[in-house]
Amino acid sequence: MANKNLTPPRQFAGFRPGKTQWASLPTTFFSELLPLLDDLAELKVLLFFFWVLPQLEGEFLYLRRLNFLHDEIFMQGLATVDPQANPEVILDAALERAVKRGALLRAEIPLKDQMEMLYFLNSERGRTAIEQIKAGNWRPGDSDNPIEILPAQPNIYQLYHENFGALTPLIGEELKQLESEFSIAWIEAAMRLAVQREARNLRYVRGILESWRKEGKNDESAGRKEEEDPERYVRGKYADFIEH
Repeated sequence: MANKNLTPPRQFAGFRPGKTQWASLPTTFFSELLPLLDDLAELKVLLFFFWVLPQLEGEFLYLRRLNFLHDEIFMQGLATVDPQANPEVILDAALERAVKRGALLRAEIPLKDQMEMLYFLNSERGRTAIEQIKAGNWRPGDSDNPIEILPAQPNIYQLYHENFGALTPLIGEELKQLESEFSIAWIEAAMRLAVQREARNLRYVRGILESWRKEGKNDESAGRKEEEDPERYVRGKYADFIEH
């Protein structure tokens, strides 16, 4: 027998005529995540996340807490979970559950005088974004995107292997020695320059680095960057470092 005290459901007017826009979800949402969900607010938060995220642009996509709060229709729907509770409290609890469950990843960014909450999908790209943030590889963005996450850069060992050749123990020691003397950014820049000049050996790389250390990374007297004069590394006082 039906319970007469149940509130009748709010009516849906049906899907509009014409071409219907579809939102896609990963199949693992249905096969692995959905069976775990036991909270209506969390489900609504995740569905909203999957709907909004593809509408954004950029390599590393995320939603801010404000993205949820500023969507009036979503917040009205979230309030139906518990009409007696503050919708913001429901939102925060649902986001916390999604993070603890592992569906979403959260990063706290100090911007201006407050902490900004950013939420990423727990995917390979989302995990990379979190690693980049933890490593400090981000910079402030604009009002719509408070931070710009910088793409992951290969380390000098990977650069050597991909562009110079096999990474032997001896080469590894030479790279380690370079790391102790120069910044990673300089070493990477010198290695890329050596590749551009088709001088794929560490003696050439060291010659570039020694030149930058002694004379500065920019050739101010010539009014140009050193990269524009490749022959400077095979002549003069740094010629001993170069095999040519």
